[in-house]
Amino acid sequence: MSGILSRLTRGPALFWFGLLGVTWALSTWSFDLYKALDARWIIRFPKKYELPLDKWISDAMSWLVEDASFGLFTFRDLTRFISALLEAPYDIVRSLLIEGFAVGQGQQAVQVAPSLSWIAVVGIILALAYHARRRNLVLVAGLCFIYLAMFGQWDSAMVTLASVLIAVPIGVAGGLALGIFAYRVPLAERMMRPVLDLMQTVPVFAYLVPILFLFGFGPVSALVATVIYAMPPMVRVSTVALQTVPLELIEAGRMVGCTRRQLMWKVLIPTAKPSLMVGVNQVIMLTLNMVIIASMIGAGGLGYDVLTALRRLDIGGGVEAGLAIVVMAIALDRLSQAFAVRRFDAPRSRSLPFHRRRPLLTGVLILSAATTLAGLYVPAFQVYPEDYTITTGPFWTAAIEWINVNFFDTLEFIKTQLLTFLLVPIKKFFGGIPWVWGIIVIGLAAGRVGGWKLGLLAAALTLFVAASGLWGKAMTTVYLCATSVLIASIIGIPLGIWAGQSARANSVIGAFIDTLQTLPSFVYLIPVVMLFRVGDFSAMIAVVLYALAPAVRYAAHGIRSIDVELIEAGKVFGCTERQILWRIKLPLAAPSLLLGLNQTIMLAISMLVITALVGTRDLGQEVYIALTKANTGQGIVAGLAVAFIAIIADRIVTALARTSQERLGLK
Repeated sequence: MSGILSRLTRGPALFWFGLLGVTWALSTWSFDLYKALDARWIIRFPKKYELPLDKWISDAMSWLVEDASFGLFTFRDLTRFISALLEAPYDIVRSLLIEGFAVGQGQQAVQVAPSLSWIAVVGIILALAYHARRRNLVLVAGLCFIYLAMFGQWDSAMVTLASVLIAVPIGVAGGLALGIFAYRVPLAERMMRPVLDLMQTVPVFAYLVPILFLFGFGPVSALVATVIYAMPPMVRVSTVALQTVPLELIEAGRMVGCTRRQLMWKVLIPTAKPSLMVGVNQVIMLTLNMVIIASMIGAGGLGYDVLTALRRLDIGGGVEAGLAIVVMAIALDRLSQAFAVRRFDAPRSRSLPFHRRRPLLTGVLILSAATTLAGLYVPAFQVYPEDYTITTGPFWTAAIEWINVNFFDTLEFIKTQLLTFLLVPIKKFFGGIPWVWGIIVIGLAAGRVGGWKLGLLAAALTLFVAASGLWGKAMTTVYLCATSVLIASIIGIPLGIWAGQSARANSVIGAFIDTLQTLPSFVYLIPVVMLFRVGDFSAMIAVVLYALAPAVRYAAHGIRSIDVELIEAGKVFGCTERQILWRIKLPLAAPSLLLGLNQTIMLAISMLVITALVGTRDLGQEVYIALTKANTGQGIVAGLAVAFIAIIADRIVTALARTSQERLGLK
């Protein structure tokens, strides 16, 4: 097999042109061939041979919920136990932040203690920032939470914060535990790697389908989905961080007599702490990104506000709620980064009074108690006065209306041209590829760049997509992804090159990219739909904006990381600036550009599932329909199809990047 694939895929660039030419010809003539031979199987995988995976999975899930038993308890008892474990701390935190503590239910409930006042919550955030020894952070974090109160987002923000305060510790602790296990047992790491790859490529909607079926509708289901979605990066970061601890430190710990447990918690974990905090940051950001999607199964909070605004096409309300999530993300992200590098002082003597040992904590407790009690008599201390809230909703709505009125013809012209000369031709190309030839092409292409094993893996995953009856939907997904990645690269790579060569451009472009990265994915859909309505074009614009960041960042990093001596050597030989760029900088930056392409593809695929809400007819729509119908089999199979497309793209581009590094002598 290795020899056959090697002979088939070995050769000059003519191989790629030949493969593309045959694919184009078959794509163009496939429908004519189907009509001439009266062979529908050319276009679509034969119905009688399709794998009924969705039915099998649905039946298995039904058995699991209704009949599965572990002797002393059933599977349903297990899910109820997990729900109770999550619901108890969530209710406490939510009561503490927003609802207050009450006895009884419904109209019979009697409040026994109020929630923390908004001033107390802001004071706690300021105290945490001050404790991190960052004066600028005190200002930033304080302004972020005051913004939430001033712009009328406080209640929803506290509901979201309650979810974050429960989901993040569980995600961090679970990810760290699995990372330690993978570090200690190499076989476990090898077994976890494909599972983590799959978890990080399965679309977020696909997580919601089985969780909704197992745990029902409500905030607990949203918490479970959020933890599962946010945990994989922490597992990876923990494993890598522990593996990179210098051997000298480990040997020193053993020499002083540390046990295995002491070595882990006294040497490895403290040494790896800065890297571990990177994982904590990722968990926080993924949790905040998930709160919008999880609002579809009962999470509530800011995510629900964004989703409601999207359904009503309320541009102002959606942007305000989205900005509130961004503001909260900035504050929590900066706090976690500050604590990652903070050096803690030696503990003070226990002989001192508590208020002298913990002056900051004492001040927070006094402030919280004083403002909460004062709020019983003066409501402004407890809840930010509604008369003093500010709203920018009308401004954003008016801005979109003004753009529609004054630039409608221009926007329609751009949309029509891109649809006519780019999107429609690419859609016809991918939509006409016969499934048999598609499997062969993917296998040959993957084998060419990564060897016969990758070729067989790619062909097998592609066969799974076809055999599941999802070939047409998958090709629509590939067409939208390819178009979006192409445009994102055409825009992002030149911007990255410019940022990599100019400090001033880097500051401006970097701020723009930071803003794009912190906006929740759903927020992109609101202005895009208001300007271009629903359809593939709107989906493409939203995906380009969401996936633009890595193309820019990796291009800038690749340009900046080039050895200055090589550039000087080019100037000595008389190269112009243009020749230096095209013959020195870009070839040397190729590995970084390919890694940026890889991340752009991953973000594009993840966003495409969300764009099902604006009318796309791809695999994302299959997942969304499954969610609305609680069809676990359909949702999981469609989610796996998306994941397999992402895995194939990831493996091929990663192989290209590795080959580029080897050719340049970087590995």
